[in-house]
Amino acid sequence: MYYLGVDIGGTTIKVGIVDKTGKIIASSFIKTEKLPPEKQIEKVGVQIKNLLDSNGVKNSAVIAVGAGCPGAINGKMGIVGYSSNLKWTNFNLRENLEKVTGKPVRIANDADAACLGEVIFGSAKNYNTVIMLTLGTGVGGGIVIDKKLYEGPNGMSSELGHIVMKKGGIPCGCGRRGCFEKYASATALVRLTKEKMLKDKNSKMWELVGGDIEKVNGKTAFDGERLNDKSAKKVVSKYIEYLGEGILDYCNIFRPDAIVIGGGISNEGEFLTNKIVKYLEKYEYGYKGTPKSAVLIATLKNDAGIVGAASLVAEEF
Repeated sequence: MYYLGVDIGGTTIKVGIVDKTGKIIASSFIKTEKLPPEKQIEKVGVQIKNLLDSNGVKNSAVIAVGAGCPGAINGKMGIVGYSSNLKWTNFNLRENLEKVTGKPVRIANDADAACLGEVIFGSAKNYNTVIMLTLGTGVGGGIVIDKKLYEGPNGMSSELGHIVMKKGGIPCGCGRRGCFEKYASATALVRLTKEKMLKDKNSKMWELVGGDIEKVNGKTAFDGERLNDKSAKKVVSKYIEYLGEGILDYCNIFRPDAIVIGGGISNEGEFLTNKIVKYLEKYEYGYKGTPKSAVLIATLKNDAGIVGAASLVAEEF
């Protein structure tokens, strides 16, 4: 018996056949087209049928379908309230997917689904209450409490990148200033790295990018620190300070069993998590008298979209 995971994105829609252990048996993708959403989901129905047929899986072997979608998602109602990536508004995704698959469907914001995926099938499967932070262009993530996805009363919670880190700080795309994601995202790390490099023309980070500052990425400062470069160390230290302060806020509010770090920065592995833990131990009062929150690296990586979507139905069905 299998689940289907549908990962809906602004560029592609991926579908995977997922077994009860969270393993993807087979997957396929189609381009996301500028179509009315009902027509796009009809195409997803064809995509699903073709995937099942080509892998010899009968429709009767599919238990249920989970779908992750970007935007403001009301999981309880099954509705995409608004997705800027897809230009979908008040679209009943659950109803339309059930129509083309004939299966029970559950939907959620894609970042929320990825968080649940880590709890059900990934690095946090031994933990009950988990906060996941995805460090990429911005800061996304999700909240799972007692193995259940927290979506708020209208299914549109967990904008974890938009707590204010610095009042009156850097303008954010959300309309506020000083948001966490403007200081703790991969984009923010690149900005900090470039600023320090321009002040230190002798930094080894220049060698790492071949003298071209536009080649700076989220690895540059960490690689520079490994070379014992003083400027790189200062960049990483400042970045960990920003990231650590945001994590402290979530630890003090939720007291999670674990914090899961995803996104490109998570590729630093223990080189990153050891620094975070050290910062938390130094500044969080809770570490002195309550159980510590484990700091983990997300393991689903490129499978997070499909497996996370499948996890939406794995516990219920």
